[in-house]
Amino acid sequence: MTKPPVLRIVISLVAGLITFGLAAILVRLADADPTAVVMVRTLGALFFLLPFYWTRPASQRTSFSGKEGIFFALAGISLGLHFTLWTASLSYTSVASASVLVCIHPIILIIAERLLFKSRFAVGVWLGVITAFAGSVLLGLTDESSSIGSHPLLGNTLAFLAAVAFVVYILIGQELRKKAGWLEYIFPVYTWSAIFCVVIFALSGFPMGEGTMFWIASIGLALGPQLIGHGAMNYAVKYVQPTMLSMSILVEPILATGFAILLFSEVPSMLSFVAMSIIVAGLILAWFSRIRQSTTTQKV
Repeated sequence: MTKPPVLRIVISLVAGLITFGLAAILVRLADADPTAVVMVRTLGALFFLLPFYWTRPASQRTSFSGKEGIFFALAGISLGLHFTLWTASLSYTSVASASVLVCIHPIILIIAERLLFKSRFAVGVWLGVITAFAGSVLLGLTDESSSIGSHPLLGNTLAFLAAVAFVVYILIGQELRKKAGWLEYIFPVYTWSAIFCVVIFALSGFPMGEGTMFWIASIGLALGPQLIGHGAMNYAVKYVQPTMLSMSILVEPILATGFAILLFSEVPSMLSFVAMSIIVAGLILAWFSRIRQSTTTQKV
């Protein structure tokens, strides 16, 4: 049995997590209308992948039905909505709050699985869900009185809705991902995501950003978080348990908060830190309870 390339896995994960942590910083540095930022981001990622997609061997090509094509479109639109909502949230709330709230999607996924698929979860999982949502409510209340951001409650709501949109993207795309390879899955999804973002950009009146930093930051979002970040996670998932890999997303808000403090002197209040800690504690409790439940089920 071939040993997993440990060094390569570690390097890819570190690179991926750093780019995720820089996403909010790049949005702030772009300093432009959110629709312009996500338009350049999604188109940039799509154009970068284009030559790799069209030159792939015939043996790696999979045919999809018309129904599957519709699901590709819905997955891409959901991802584009996720990018748009989260980028917009950073115009109103702190980097720390937006980064923590967008990472709450595993909790939302648990609720969705219960409602849609009648999945059963252990008590510990639901305690984690309740804890995370209680922390989210507290974060919204404490941030509203904060001096960081022009409208923290609106920004926090947008970040939360971005997490919901990401869950929709996961639920729609999970079956497609089983049939398609990484590039075959991600290219049509990114295509529809870019189309959605271009349409939203047009409906917003073409508010194109200005200056070199806008282009550097927006293209950096395409090459960094979108390609390197997601690419690293998809590479590592072959060797690392998905549940444990998902735990690594907690590094994103930690890095983003640290970068925001260093670059923008954006220090959340103590109560906000407490609320964020409660959210993280809820995520950890839910995840570990779910791991324990899965392990027990397999043994039985």
